[in-house]
Amino acid sequence: MIKTIYLQLAATLLAICLAALLAGTRGAVSAMLAGVICMLPCTWFALRLGRMAKRPGGASPAQFFVGEFVKITSTVLLLIIVVKTYRDVHWPSLLLGMLLVLQASFLAFWKKS
Repeated sequence: MIKTIYLQLAATLLAICLAALLAGTRGAVSAMLAGVICMLPCTWFALRLGRMAKRPGGASPAQFFVGEFVKITSTVLLLIIVVKTYRDVHWPSLLLGMLLVLQASFLAFWKKS
C-alpha cells in the first residue's frame, strides 16, 4: 500500500516538472493541485484498507466497496472545489497530472516486489 503512495508522489512531481516546462507556473500549480486531488483520497483508502486487513478476518468486500465509493466521491468533490476556487486552472496540466497520478497506482500492482 505504501508503495502506491510513493509512486503517486513521484508521478505528481513528474507532472509538476512537465507542466512547469510546458505551461509555466500556472501549469505547475494546476499539476500540483491534480496530485493533491488524487493523492488525498487514495492515501486515505490505502491506509484504511491496510488497517482493515490487519483485523482478524480481514476486510469484507462490502467495506472495500464502501471505501472505494468514498474515495471516488472525495476525488470528484475535491476537483469541484479546486475548479471553483482556483480560477487560473490550466486544464491540460490538471488533466495530465490527474492521468499520471491515477495511473501510478496501477503501476504499483503491475510491478511486484
